[in-house]
Formats: sequence, C-alpha cells, structure tokens
Amino acid sequence: MRYVVRMAVKTLAQSQIETVRYARVRVAVTAGPDIGQLLEGAGTTLTVGTGPSASLRLNDPKVSREHCEITLSERGFRVRDLQSTNGIRIGGLRVYDVAASAPIVLALGDSELTIAPLGEAEPRERASVGRFGDLLGEAPKMRELFALLSRVAPTDLSVLIQGETGTGKELVAQSLHRASQRAENAFVIFDCSAVAANLLESELFGHERGAFTGAHAARTGALEEADGGTLFLDEIGELPMELQQKLLRCLQSGEFKPVGGRKLQKTALRVIAATHRSLLAEVEAGRFREDLYYRLEGVTVHVPPLRERLEDIPLLVDHFLSHNSPGAERATLSEETLAMFRAHRWPGNVRELANAVRRMHVLPELPFRVQAPLTAADVQSGAELAELERVSHKLSSSRALELAGDGLPRWLQLDEARRLVQNAFERDYLSLLKHLSRFNKTRAAAWAGVSRQAIQKLVRKHDFDWAEDASDL
Repeated sequence: MRYVVRMAVKTLAQSQIETVRYARVRVAVTAGPDIGQLLEGAGTTLTVGTGPSASLRLNDPKVSREHCEITLSERGFRVRDLQSTNGIRIGGLRVYDVAASAPIVLALGDSELTIAPLGEAEPRERASVGRFGDLLGEAPKMRELFALLSRVAPTDLSVLIQGETGTGKELVAQSLHRASQRAENAFVIFDCSAVAANLLESELFGHERGAFTGAHAARTGALEEADGGTLFLDEIGELPMELQQKLLRCLQSGEFKPVGGRKLQKTALRVIAATHRSLLAEVEAGRFREDLYYRLEGVTVHVPPLRERLEDIPLLVDHFLSHNSPGAERATLSEETLAMFRAHRWPGNVRELANAVRRMHVLPELPFRVQAPLTAADVQSGAELAELERVSHKLSSSRALELAGDGLPRWLQLDEARRLVQNAFERDYLSLLKHLSRFNKTRAAAWAGVSRQAIQKLVRKHDFDWAEDASDL
C-alpha cells in the first residue's frame, strides 16, 4: 500500500535539550548455565530471555524467550515479568513487578542474576519539552527520543525506527519529515506488508507500459514519487529477499529501473524505515540482508511501548478526548478509569489506548477489560502473596500424573485425563482470580477476559468457596 502525503509546512523550533545523569547498573549472571555473563547499562531497558532479541541472552531451558525486562531509570531500576512461564523470584517469592535502588538477586529458572548499581553516572540528553511535532510525552524515555529526533531531523541521515505495533512509528516518521529540510516535498508511505507480493516491485520501482500482463499504461513508483522528499518504508522487515538487493542498489547509487524499463532513472530522497521486528535477529536468521540493514541504520530510533511510559496516559487521554470533541466542552475520564488504564498491559500500545478512549467516550456503558500481570502492589500481606505463589505454581505445571488414581494409570486415558486436568485447572484458576480480584467477581471477570456470568457458572460448577462476606458477590 502506498500513500503520497503533502504536508503543510511547519516551522518547528528545535527543542531545547538538557542533560540528565543516570546511574550505571550491572546485571551479572551469578548461577546457571551462563554464569559469568555481564551486561551494563544506564537509562535504558534491558530484556532477559533465550530469544535472539534479548539484551541478555541465556541458555537456560527454564527461561522464556522474553522472560523479564529491567528498566534503568534516574532513581534506580525496575524489574518486570514479561508473562514468563516459570516466573522470577526474589528470596523464594515470585514477583511480577519490583523497583529497587540497592542490589538484588533474581532467580530465573536454574539461573540467578545479580543487579547492582555501579556508583557511576552516565549523562544522557533529553528534550526540555514533552512534544516533538505531533508526538506527545513527558516520560523520560519520550523526552530522550525527542532530543534524538530534534538532532537527526535536519540531516539527511537514513533512520530506522523500531518499536512494537501501535507505538506510533509512522507518526515519528511524519514528525521527522516535517522538521527536515525536505518538508515542502512529498512524504511517501510505502507499506511493505500491505502490498501483494507480485505487485511489490511495480509499486516500489514503477513499471513501463506492457511490462507485464495488465500493464496497459506506465506507472510511477514510490521511489520516483518521493524524489526530493522522504520515502517511509513501513514494516521493512516484510520486504522479500529478492527485492532487498534491488532496493539496496538504488539507495547506494540513487538510480533505479522501473519494471520493464531500459533506462536508469535518478531519485534523490531520504529514507526512513520502520519495523516491529528485530532486524538484527532477521539478519541472523538469514531473512534480511546485512548490507541493507546497515544502509538503513544511519540512526536507529527505538519507540518505547506504552507500558514503559504509563505516566503519559493522562496526557494522551486528554489529547484523544480533545480530538473526539473538537470545539465542545472537554470530556474527562474518571480517576478510577485512569487507574484501570495504568494497570493494563496495552499490547496494542498507543493505538489501543486511542481506540479505548474513543469507545468509552461513545459507549461509556461498555466495561474496560484490564489485562495485566499481578504486581507487588496488588497484594496486602505476605499470606496473600504466599497463596498466589502456591496457586500460580499449580497453574504452571501439568496435573495429569498428579491426579492419576492408584491402580491402573488412568492418566493414559485421554478423555479422563483431559477432564481431570481441566477441572483442576479451573478450580486453581478460580482460586487465583479470587485473590487477585479481592473477591470481586466483576473485577475477576475483567482480569479473565470473560463475562461475570461465566465466572458465576464456574463457581457453581465446582461448588467453589467464594467468600460469603465479599463485595459484589
């Protein structure tokens, strides 16, 4: 899919940039198969897991591909479980979200990590205002992003934007273009994932009349349309290998041939590419050309997911509400709703938040379903935490062998094993929901992503002991 966008030229003053100092932190593997591995950082987010995109990559089979993330801030560091299979533990207790400024030891599978500040500070630039073009954010990570964008925008450096789906990568590209010297020329969006494979080459390079069946007239491609302006290659990781070489040659020489053409055409443009994938992992897997990767990676920009900038939610909600009711009295959301928004994991990021705000504005009677891992703040006592730990452990393991009766091994009979495991799972899941929701079935239903009636049905099915004196029975 291709769009040519002519934007109104904006005069954007370069954001004032200030310098902040982050504590430098060391993450060391102190037990397990990878003992001795070290990773240091400051003012960033490190991921731990067995997957190729992990900052600290482990070989422990009990560690998930994306097991946990460690966010390094001005105040210390924060560790969050990324919905791993076996969890993370501190002092024998499973934790989901913990902040600290002193050394701690994490247990992941058969491995242990020691996280400790080094007593050193690393300077980092960030914008003194919470806006760049149409991008908004007061969170430190966003203001660091704005400082980087304000430096990169006036140059002709190619930019590779990386971030999860829905984080606003296209908005970053548009804001860069508007703040560039090419702002008066075209901003062409070419979505590599939205064009049929047999049309990709024609859409990108153009074609001559008669180049193939159905080519009744010559057509201009995205490379020619973006001449003098900016070409935004969205989801560049989806571009087939056979076209990557041809694109690389064009970016290096500034010349290309349309499909069926004989003469070289010239184009002078700036390339901004975006992907939700780790292109380095794609290079390692042989699915993306290494030379093209380094050609696109003039500057790499990482757009943080919404879960890493939850403090921006009120600002973004206010922005979306103002767009929903332009010129009208400003709508607001309750503090209770904002609290639910802060508890949500936001897998769809800012795009999901925008849709949630619009939906609640138009249909306020529809409930918002929170999907978030339990944090340390959600439990009131050690007893509650111990109960949640016990139930979580039961939920994460197979119950078929444990439930086999004496005598013949009934667990070998598929239907019986399935019934026993399902019933045990449902009872354990209800127990977890009861403590997670503090005995509130409406809240439990929201966490489970089902209706309140479904929870009541399960309670009746298993004659489950839901607290008699609880609220919202």
